[in-house]
Amino acid sequence: MNKAITDGVVFDPPPFASGLDIWSSGDGTPGSPTYAGSGPGVFVPADQDFAGCLEIVTAASPQRVRHMGQTPIFPGCYLRVTARVKAVAGPFPAVRIAGYPARPNGSRLPNVTETGPSTQLDTYGEVVEISAIVGTGNRGGVDMVWPFASYGHFGLDVTGPNSAVVRIDDIRIEDVTSIFLRDILAFVDVRDYGARGDGITDDSAAFEAADAAAGGRTVNVPAGTYFLGDHVTMDNRVTFEGTVVQPEAFSFVMRENFNFPSYLAAFKDEEIAFRKAFQALLAPSDHESLDLGGRRIAVFGPIDMAAAAGVTSFEQRRAIRNGQLIAATTGDWNDTVVTAQGSYSASNPRQLTNVTNVGAITRGMLVTGAGVGREVYVVSRNLANSSVTLSQPLYDAEGRQGFTFRRFRYLLDFSGFAKLSLLHFDNIEFQLQGVASGVMLPQDGVSNQFRECFFTRPKDRAITSFGTACQGLQVDGCQFLSNESQLTAQNRKSIVLNSNNNDLKIRGNRVVHFRHFAVLSGSGNLIVGNHYFHGDGTAQGVRTGGIVFTQPNCQSVLTGNYVDNAFTEWTNEHSVSPALGQQFSFGGLTLTGNTFIVSNPAPWFSWIVIKPYGPGHFVHGFSVTGNVFRTLNGSIDKIERVDTTFADLNYSRMRNILFQGNAFAGVNRETFNPASIRFTRDSPAKNWDLSVGDLLPFEGRPRFIESVIPEGRILNGAGNTNFDFFYTNADSNPAQKGFRIVWSEQVTGAVRVVVRTDNPT
Repeated sequence: MNKAITDGVVFDPPPFASGLDIWSSGDGTPGSPTYAGSGPGVFVPADQDFAGCLEIVTAASPQRVRHMGQTPIFPGCYLRVTARVKAVAGPFPAVRIAGYPARPNGSRLPNVTETGPSTQLDTYGEVVEISAIVGTGNRGGVDMVWPFASYGHFGLDVTGPNSAVVRIDDIRIEDVTSIFLRDILAFVDVRDYGARGDGITDDSAAFEAADAAAGGRTVNVPAGTYFLGDHVTMDNRVTFEGTVVQPEAFSFVMRENFNFPSYLAAFKDEEIAFRKAFQALLAPSDHESLDLGGRRIAVFGPIDMAAAAGVTSFEQRRAIRNGQLIAATTGDWNDTVVTAQGSYSASNPRQLTNVTNVGAITRGMLVTGAGVGREVYVVSRNLANSSVTLSQPLYDAEGRQGFTFRRFRYLLDFSGFAKLSLLHFDNIEFQLQGVASGVMLPQDGVSNQFRECFFTRPKDRAITSFGTACQGLQVDGCQFLSNESQLTAQNRKSIVLNSNNNDLKIRGNRVVHFRHFAVLSGSGNLIVGNHYFHGDGTAQGVRTGGIVFTQPNCQSVLTGNYVDNAFTEWTNEHSVSPALGQQFSFGGLTLTGNTFIVSNPAPWFSWIVIKPYGPGHFVHGFSVTGNVFRTLNGSIDKIERVDTTFADLNYSRMRNILFQGNAFAGVNRETFNPASIRFTRDSPAKNWDLSVGDLLPFEGRPRFIESVIPEGRILNGAGNTNFDFFYTNADSNPAQKGFRIVWSEQVTGAVRVVVRTDNPT
């Protein structure tokens, strides 16, 4: 700001050659004495140093010289008053810049400094320059602070003994606001502290020096390329015209404006800016979250998040929120596929040994092969002994065989973290464009979370756990939109998420057209309020599992979900010995208040499928209550079934099963347990052999008779009422799913029987 330039203000007073009638020997106000009248001064037209000048002989102390014109004072404007003087004869005086501070009405502004620094003259003929700065603000370097002043009468004072002869050159007044500009705009320039901006010199110390001097002002990084060869932490706000470059090993922390747009302004590259911002998020930064500022960040290959952070373990809450990460279709997203021979033994259930080509196998690879369940991943490898550690046991791979190892490419890959806990993603869209998978979790961790995120068109997986970082994973209010909607259900391969650990909370999500919503190996899962649909337009087409439990005693709850054209699949495919041994069998699952629908179904479709991978298993603890089962454009036989591809259940050991309060539409054979059935006998018989048909779950047998209540009179052959007691034989005919009521004589009549397929105690 310069008023002379911007507003055309003339600050310099006229030269003495223009006349002394505007130069006062008083305070410069109207009516004060002038040097053209009674003042002890004359104009000297020629001087070897000054050309025209004012010569005065001091008659008082101070002897004043004041311009009677009104020099304006503007808020935020700073003026420097300068005079060149020399002693000519007489005693040596002192000189100083001085002025009269005037209010808008012309009265004196009280209690302000009216003079500048004093300079003693000690040599005749020596030209000495004196100056002082005046302005409204109390800033360093301002000699006369005049708040609320409207104008001033400026000049100088000559102090000391009388009769001193002094010559004064024309007085200059200039706008020097630019000296204070950085203070006014609260800027500190890194170049003033040694930054070179040449892309080669290490400017780390200069950045931190500028930050230390800022004191709450903004640090400005002007045009240039600034190499930072060390960790740098900025405590004040930073703005960037120039570009920062920094090795990955060092962090750049902006505490005052910690957000992605600031890092983008600094590094000028979206992916690098995201890496550096994430690195700073995990550094000591005084911030718990990284705001992407609603920005869209293009990513051209998997981001190794551990390498970006420079650490492999972190367990404090951090969040990334409010933005979109998009996998560029021109990026490097090709899977890595390795085939190798390996040996497996049930005595070492999570190891493959003597693995060929082990050097090509990497952490996080999906393992497939005979006897390998779904979602089994490589946790680690040991090159020295050619072994591979697996995320899950294999159910039937004893001996030596070939395996395929496939590494999907994840937009954010946290597999380099040995442990990472409490990392939350909030309102992030992972725009995967059918070329990349979403997020691979770290090897270990607790309570990581995705909340109100979008996973749009993942190529293979949305969220993958190759280790145990899924412990307590929370997935809340997210949308998962498939890249395979055009495919029939059985031809889809993409999966939303998997787990190898316990206590997942999967709530309020919407899932469209994947092969599976979730493949869950751990227990203690809460699956609440989700809407997932996996159908296609094929009439009587194949449907796939929505939620797949791979541990028999899964201790999980499905409540309030909308399950559309998918079934709940319950297996033990991650058991090293799939035949029942000392472990718990199928149990601990509750389905309550869900809506199940299927459209254009094949009759054999069921919403609940148990698939034992070995013999001897039974159901112990299974509750299906308050659900709605409905078909559209067709009907099905049963809502539940056993997939006997590998083995059937042991129906003689069923315990604590409840199918109650459910609603059925389009289901030919409804399911109840306990089942209340009315039987009528028209011809007299002592032994009533009755069949429950397929009313009981999994077409089970009537193992327990809870009650038999006659409806009306029980009559003997003579037509008399039989009041004798009776007894029952449950499961009297397993092949026919029958039981027997034995009376004291041959009778006819009707009874209401409550029968169970299980032992409820």
